[in-house]
Amino acid sequence: MRCPFLGEFMGTLMLVLLGDGVNAAVLLKRSKAEGSGWMVITTGWMLAVLCGIFTAQLFGSADAHLNPAITLASAAQSGSFGHVAGFALAQMLGAFTGAVLVWLHYYPHWKITDDPELKRAVFCTGPAIRNPLTNFLSEVIGTAVLVLVAGAMSSKLVLTSGAAAGLSPWLVSCVVWGIGLSLGGTTGYAINPARDLGPRVAHALMPIAGKGSSDWGYALIPILGPATGGILAGLVLRWIGA
Repeated sequence: MRCPFLGEFMGTLMLVLLGDGVNAAVLLKRSKAEGSGWMVITTGWMLAVLCGIFTAQLFGSADAHLNPAITLASAAQSGSFGHVAGFALAQMLGAFTGAVLVWLHYYPHWKITDDPELKRAVFCTGPAIRNPLTNFLSEVIGTAVLVLVAGAMSSKLVLTSGAAAGLSPWLVSCVVWGIGLSLGGTTGYAINPARDLGPRVAHALMPIAGKGSSDWGYALIPILGPATGGILAGLVLRWIGA
């Protein structure tokens, strides 16, 4: 039963279940964590990445990308794009399923939360200041940082034998935490097309009490920005021979 595609599905499901879960905990009314803030959200997402990586590896994805931008970066670095479509589909389905579970887990809280924008923010990202060009650049930069630093952590150009066995998931999770704290304030740091689009589709389809628009006018930015950042950073890694 174990295979890379199942691993990507299950790992991304876990990522979104815990990541959108911390969003819900902080944003929804009558949650015990309501109003606990950005530090809680960024820390929750860091731990969501860690849990997602280990889950993906358990179910058969040794690389545990959990992110089409990472998959594209890997393909750009290696020159092999054969697994991109399959991985991206598995990641998208996992993200959608994780979002559905968050909706079920917090079911009574949707009705008593009045603000539809808070409900949407549980599932997907949005800009602090809506400016398509700078929002796009924010996603490109954040994703490029993720790919470059994660690539450095496993490169023999940095560590003679690469990262110590079992340490890479912790290090990558810390990179995501750092991106959230330093760069995430502009767009909510999607840095992952599946993490944004899968839950956005779930938000659009599910009968969430009092929900508003899914903001499809913004939806391309957290897809194209991370994809662009991932490809560019992957080409840089290939160029330097990482």
